[in-house]
Amino acid sequence: MSGEMNGGVTAPTAGLYERLIADLEAAGARYRLIDHPPEGRTEVVSALRGHDVAQAAKCLITMVKIGKKQTRYALAVVPGDARLDLQAVKDLLAGTYVTFASREKAEELAGSVSGTVLPFSYHPQLEVIADPALQQVPELFFNAARLDRSIALATDDYLRLAAPRLAPITTPG
Repeated sequence: MSGEMNGGVTAPTAGLYERLIADLEAAGARYRLIDHPPEGRTEVVSALRGHDVAQAAKCLITMVKIGKKQTRYALAVVPGDARLDLQAVKDLLAGTYVTFASREKAEELAGSVSGTVLPFSYHPQLEVIADPALQQVPELFFNAARLDRSIALATDDYLRLAAPRLAPITTPG
């Protein structure tokens, strides 16, 4: 699901939530839906969903400058109880500068509002980088491109479908 999964199985005009569900179904992924009050903050929504914060897939979009003329964007996926190490992302992408993408740019690249960013990329300019610590839990939880519904997805299915670049990108605390 990075870029056009399965050659673009779903219609490009379909909503992101519908596209995600169609892609998960088409790939035979093991997942379940969880309805909850609207919430986008990782700690709060994890409690509403009833799981440890470490099982949340926290999704953060970064902007990395490569010299003065090239800009790359990365979707960093880290455990919900971890902090993103921006320096690690910068080093991984051989950047000269790194910061979080503006809310406007992040929402444009993600195709959804802040707090609902998926751990998948449907945008060709958005590379997915996942911290290997995510592999330590059997199931990952994330908002399903909406604030009132989440997905619990088998971790191995996530790794198979998202095909993220695995690299240590978290810092303690």
